[in-house]
Amino acid sequence: MHRPRLQVFALAVLVLGAGCKDTAASVEPAAPAPDRDSDPDPDPAAQAAALAQRLIILDGHVDMPHQVVSAQDREEPTPPVHAHTETDFDYPRAKAGGLDAPFMSIYTPAKLQAEAGASKRYAERNIDLVLALAADHPEKFALAKIPDEVRANFERGLVSLPMGMENGSPIEGELTNVAYFYERGIRYITLTHSKDNLISDSSYDDAHTHGGLSEFGNQVVAEMNRLGIMVDVSHISDAAFWQVMERSAVPVIASHSSCRHFTPGFERNMSDEMIEALAAHDGVIQINFGGSFLSQPYRDAEGAGWEVLEATMAERGLEWGDAETQTLIEAYQAEHPIPKLDLGVVADHIDHVVSLVGVEHVGLGSDFDGVGDSLPTGLSDVSMYPNLIRVLLERGYSEVDIEKICAGNVLRVWQTVEDYAAPRR
Repeated sequence: MHRPRLQVFALAVLVLGAGCKDTAASVEPAAPAPDRDSDPDPDPAAQAAALAQRLIILDGHVDMPHQVVSAQDREEPTPPVHAHTETDFDYPRAKAGGLDAPFMSIYTPAKLQAEAGASKRYAERNIDLVLALAADHPEKFALAKIPDEVRANFERGLVSLPMGMENGSPIEGELTNVAYFYERGIRYITLTHSKDNLISDSSYDDAHTHGGLSEFGNQVVAEMNRLGIMVDVSHISDAAFWQVMERSAVPVIASHSSCRHFTPGFERNMSDEMIEALAAHDGVIQINFGGSFLSQPYRDAEGAGWEVLEATMAERGLEWGDAETQTLIEAYQAEHPIPKLDLGVVADHIDHVVSLVGVEHVGLGSDFDGVGDSLPTGLSDVSMYPNLIRVLLERGYSEVDIEKICAGNVLRVWQTVEDYAAPRR
């Protein structure tokens, strides 16, 4: 997740009523699994649909918890447990798309850093929501704190709900809170978000408060290594990234980032040199599906819209979150729609990583429910992973390659981090 999009964020609603093959209205029909006796050479769409169900699919970043909690803050009703299609993530579409382990993003807005304790309280609410979801619907969901639990849940037909903290601000400057959140189930921490915090400088912030990591940030990285929490370098400044590479004793991830090669100058994405360094430490970049992460022309169109909207907001004395601001955004979007990208651009980013460092260092980090309406055609919700798998098959990726991209690479890093920490905790 990053700053508000031009697109309107819909109310996040969990759909929990359907079985594993049920689909919501937005789901693209999937081809049936092939009969291998009568059809030894299935077409890519059929093969992709079958692979999506047979392989574990792990997504590094799904922002559903924040959507639900922020809806509650607006005094809207608690999301019901029957069919809705307002969100990118829900249970029946996850099952239809073969999604087995979406990392639930425990996101904390940077603005909460100004009030002591506010970030931690907000993170607690998001964690509580995920824990309750697993506890209240054990026939559908289960927590996952180690890779073996992801695999065991997959064998039982359950959707795992591992948790990653997006923005380390809930640590609140207290190193003991790293262990506290580990005990609550957090298994990666994105060190910062849209503003510099007590841990690290942000790629979105020009202040460069610490020149990378703070001294406290160095301690946090070491403590995460000791406990078995993956370090997530998405959102951090370039200087902070290189310092993490020096200080982390174990591989790290970029849970929802894409390639700067396609978006020159966009520090939030990773340069070729950074991807090469990440891979040299056996890490993984998980490709973000948001339009502004994938395409410079998309970024340019969106940036022009931001300039107009922010000028209008300043004239009217508006702030983000105001009802009138939302109305303004909706009107501007209707009058100036940005053309949708094709899902092939996601595969282009995967291809680029593979050409640089090999297939062992790329994964999926959609940012579903965090990038609004900017998702590519054919990849707009969690039912549509088979569409991406089909494109990869058509580009010559083997089933072994696709297994690594869908989950194997991140599970490898996660296990390495766990193995390092086990005797140190």
